[in-house]
Amino acid sequence: MRQWLFVCAVALLAVGCAKAPLTGRTQFIMVSPQQEMQLGLSASQKILSNAKLSTDRRLNERVRRIGQRIANVTGQRNYRWEFHVIDKDVMNAFCLPGGKVFFYTGILKIMENDDQIAAVMGHEIAHAIARHGAERMSMQQASNFGAQVLAMALKIPPKYQGLYAQAYGLTSQVGLMLPFSRQHEHEADQIGVYLMYKAGYNVHEAVTFWKRMKQASKGKTPPEFLSTHPSNDSRIHAIEAFIKVLEAQPKQ
Repeated sequence: MRQWLFVCAVALLAVGCAKAPLTGRTQFIMVSPQQEMQLGLSASQKILSNAKLSTDRRLNERVRRIGQRIANVTGQRNYRWEFHVIDKDVMNAFCLPGGKVFFYTGILKIMENDDQIAAVMGHEIAHAIARHGAERMSMQQASNFGAQVLAMALKIPPKYQGLYAQAYGLTSQVGLMLPFSRQHEHEADQIGVYLMYKAGYNVHEAVTFWKRMKQASKGKTPPEFLSTHPSNDSRIHAIEAFIKVLEAQPKQ
């Protein structure tokens, strides 16, 4: 059993080692870029066929212009960038693998200028170029595999396997997957601010935007240890600290 576990662990590590851009963090990814981009394309096609897209030409052009300016500094020439606005009063935005970016009109309403749009654009694009979606998928696959192996090692009786699965799922979610998602958020903030900086936007507006998000959320966010996102305060402090480091560097 121990030999088998060791062989499996080595095989997974050999397949899954990668590096996140800018931060250089070691990543565990078992999904190929081709698979990831195909998933992003399929998801984008479903969204475009079902969502109500904004017909505001000026708003669409504004988002597209800012998005392309951020995309141009990523160095990702194999991405097929698209920028869309969904007409729905939701404070959210996301970027699918391969560069399909969606903004909701709800989040655009609280943005005061192009720099704040660029802050969110950079953050969402950062998730895509850092391959956070593929990393989460890989970690979930590894977590499920680990649960099965541990159940075999502990010789859990069949009648208790359902309870074990529930307990293990909760433990891995709170103990591993949620902190991992918060790490992704902080990393996307950092990479996103750097992309803003390279594209010539005012990085301090990223702090202003998140303060506005904090005010808009009105304390409705769950405790940080039970959330996939860091608290607004910890996010703001981390961004402010990174901006100081960024601005202290010699101009390139």
